[in-house]
Amino acid sequence: MVLTKLTAVEARLFLRDPAAPFAVLAIPVGLLVVFGLLADGGRPSEDFGGQPALSAFVAPLAVTVLLAMLAVLLFPTTIATYREKGVLRRLSASPVPPGRLLTAQLLVNLAAALVAGVLALGVGVLGLGLSLPEHPGGFVLSVALGALALFSVGMLIAALAPSGKAANTIGLVTFFPMLALGGVWVPKEQLPSFLQHVADVLPVGATLNAVRGTWTGTGASALQLLALAACAVLCGGVAARWFRWE
Repeated sequence: MVLTKLTAVEARLFLRDPAAPFAVLAIPVGLLVVFGLLADGGRPSEDFGGQPALSAFVAPLAVTVLLAMLAVLLFPTTIATYREKGVLRRLSASPVPPGRLLTAQLLVNLAAALVAGVLALGVGVLGLGLSLPEHPGGFVLSVALGALALFSVGMLIAALAPSGKAANTIGLVTFFPMLALGGVWVPKEQLPSFLQHVADVLPVGATLNAVRGTWTGTGASALQLLALAACAVLCGGVAARWFRWE
């Protein structure tokens, strides 16, 4: 009951700030629409082995950026702000375990990702001719491990940042290099050989390329899935060790 109530409160707070829900919904849908309509993303492309760019790159990109934005930018900033304002300290002195608040925040962010992802897929499939992932089970596993890895990075940021502003700054400094090195700005195939290997082990790149593989039918590589699991264990362990309620 406590977790349910906390989750409901956190959901209302999330929706009360219109900027966050709008960004969460607009970014994946916007990526699909812009690339799908303006760049003929639904046509087979030689750059992606004859696969349409929409399913071979753009749709997995939209899913990955959505998860990364929630996990690395919004989630740690909220948690660090709660610490800064004394919310976590007051909860630690109450009968309500403060860890429930972290769980509630995580559930709200995952629910937001699910709603935005379903909406984006609906727009893509119905309006742009986007094909669904060819390996549904692998797709779910890749997204789940990607979310686990990325939110562990966000938890590490929340553990180390003394304030909401600091968490936002650290998140931005982490977010954009991860996008650049993960094959978001430029597809992995067009990166130098060394950076292709880097993209397969960084959280954003491993998520993006694992999702791409399951979408097009080639499958996620064991290296990508192992890298995501390792990131979740490593960052999650360090975050748990250094996390402070005040």
